[in-house]
Amino acid sequence: MSEKPLDRRVNAYRDDLAAASLKGQVDVPNYSDGEKRQVIAGSAQLRKAPRFDAPLETEFLFGEAVTVYQVNEGWAWAQSGEDAYVGYVSDNALTKNIVQATHRVRALRTHLYPEPDIKTPPLELLSMNARVGVASVDGWFAQLDDGRFAITTHLVPVDDFAPDFVSVAQEFLGTPYLWGGRTSIGLDCSSLVQLSLQASGFACPRDSDMQETSLGAALSDPKDQCAYKRGDLLFWKGHVGIMLDETRLLHANAHHMAVGIEPAEQAIARIEASEGSVTSVRRGAGQR
Repeated sequence: MSEKPLDRRVNAYRDDLAAASLKGQVDVPNYSDGEKRQVIAGSAQLRKAPRFDAPLETEFLFGEAVTVYQVNEGWAWAQSGEDAYVGYVSDNALTKNIVQATHRVRALRTHLYPEPDIKTPPLELLSMNARVGVASVDGWFAQLDDGRFAITTHLVPVDDFAPDFVSVAQEFLGTPYLWGGRTSIGLDCSSLVQLSLQASGFACPRDSDMQETSLGAALSDPKDQCAYKRGDLLFWKGHVGIMLDETRLLHANAHHMAVGIEPAEQAIARIEASEGSVTSVRRGAGQR
């Protein structure tokens, strides 16, 4: 067995059950191969426990693939195909009927309609990076595989990526802060980074501590504010922000309870007083 415990956030194991792929790494009574599902809700909240009042860990977006290891009393114990995050999600938000995604949402958010008419009441709200299967396009509307309609200009092919993740992040300016949120309705610091990088074609882990150890390369002196450049990621314990330019920081934060822009010097001083100093600055995330 593994000497160092595996991170339960991204490894599917509990005291009674684990993913079959973890045999030999964790010792539990039962293992599951899992079953592939797809998200059919605009967003599906992934919780720490199978209760609606349990802490929100993250959100799955429409069209994303997940692996379900167990369903019990309406809750699926599932793992994201995007970033491997594990938790409990309502089984009603998932389907066994997998649709091949051809497009993703490039707009901050968009509605799905029952017919090609913007005056009809919409059926669903999708957020940036949600994935859809487009069956046909007729001018202003794209009809999806499930028969619903989306605005054509709000979609792009799944492999059509934004050239600059910082510009994508800036589109979320003013979005409310929500711990565990991962949509344009509410998001946290690390999901702002994740969603922006994903929209630009880069894989990105979910939480800031994971991002700090895997994205880009660390600058030698994280406290040298004169060295900061656009696209640098500033990390604190439990927080991350994106340098908009040499002096301004863009971040989803609980101080403003929104995605905001402020002088990096000001943010650093404020956060240092309560949470500690910048732990690292990473450069090169979002660059090929």
